[in-house]
Amino acid sequence: MAHEHSFATPAPAGLAALAVACFGFGAVFMGKVDLSGFPLLAAWLIGGCLVQYTTAVMELKDHNITGGNVFLFFSAFFMLAAAISVFAKWYSISFIFAPKAAKEAMDAAMAAAGVTDVKMLTPEQLTAAKAGIGKAVGAMVGKMVYIEGWMWMAGAGFLTAVTPAYAKSGLFTLVVAVDIVLWMIVGCDTGWFGDPKTMKPIIGYILVFVGWYGIYMAGAVCCNTVYGKKVLWTPPPLIK
Repeated sequence: MAHEHSFATPAPAGLAALAVACFGFGAVFMGKVDLSGFPLLAAWLIGGCLVQYTTAVMELKDHNITGGNVFLFFSAFFMLAAAISVFAKWYSISFIFAPKAAKEAMDAAMAAAGVTDVKMLTPEQLTAAKAGIGKAVGAMVGKMVYIEGWMWMAGAGFLTAVTPAYAKSGLFTLVVAVDIVLWMIVGCDTGWFGDPKTMKPIIGYILVFVGWYGIYMAGAVCCNTVYGKKVLWTPPPLIK
């Protein structure tokens, strides 16, 4: 069903905002961004939230029930909640988990060596103590993100449930790709299925694909609308 807009459609901006999130998360999952980049990622996600929320409201006003609701859900959870989550992880690891793990490792090393001061440990003992800090922090992070697996399950379930509605648009492939990503994230965060070391790079590459798909479709919608004809090819709907 065609949608008549009282304003120009904001869908291209919404897709571009989705691409911002996909590229950012894609870089993280592919291991190209370390902890220091998390606050900047959070900042860009907040910007994307503003764009997607605006897109959602305008699409809903124009009776686009599928796009409007998906953009609304994504603005809240794929953008805003994710931004807060990313910042919370950075803060927790930097100022809670790492100091706690370091103190416990040094205390254990001093107890094993029978000394009362870290300065009394030998370089070899210090190296051995520091070796376990990363694993300890990783274990703490794993326990923290477990809840996100359950949260992402709601997002994955919601998007999967509305995916058939996208069979009437050219975004069906994009939505299916996001479905796959979200279920893989559920598996990684909960530990229910899949090896995170294997799955995370795959998630990253799929997210980059989704980002470029969104950018292309945003450009196609704008150019085809301006020229009043199909200047850029768009995938035909599976169901007319």
